[in-house]
Amino acid sequence: MPDERPHYRIGQAASESGLSAASIRFYEKQGLLPPGLRSEASYRLYSEEDVHRLRFIRLCRALDMSLEEVRTLLDLDLRDSADCLRAQVTLDEHLRHVRERLEELRVLERDLLSIRGRCDGQGPHCGIMQALHQRADRAPAPEPEVRAAGLRHV
Repeated sequence: MPDERPHYRIGQAASESGLSAASIRFYEKQGLLPPGLRSEASYRLYSEEDVHRLRFIRLCRALDMSLEEVRTLLDLDLRDSADCLRAQVTLDEHLRHVRERLEELRVLERDLLSIRGRCDGQGPHCGIMQALHQRADRAPAPEPEVRAAGLRHV
């Protein structure tokens, strides 16, 4: 049975979990890591279970899962067959998203290859740059809610 007493400070938990201290704080704020004990000096202390949970989060994020998907999986009980079905549904939905993104990337690849094919480097003008400038002239203005969100458009 692993020692469950909190004994890792954030730097140690970061090292053990493969995450940065900033990521750990972020996951705490997102509610993916329950609030823990504090040392007498007010340092947050992490247990082996916390470090395992952080590794689990890191793995799920490496699989490109959203925070909500990670939250769903973290809330499941490994011993409950109904939760096994919920895990399957969560992964099936994530797979659907991944497949959609793969198709989007295939379209992007074809588009980039088409643009790249506009220039062989031998002519007096760069067909690539002409194609990109033509597209920029036809590009629609960003949506108002995107501008309001403060996102930078290039």
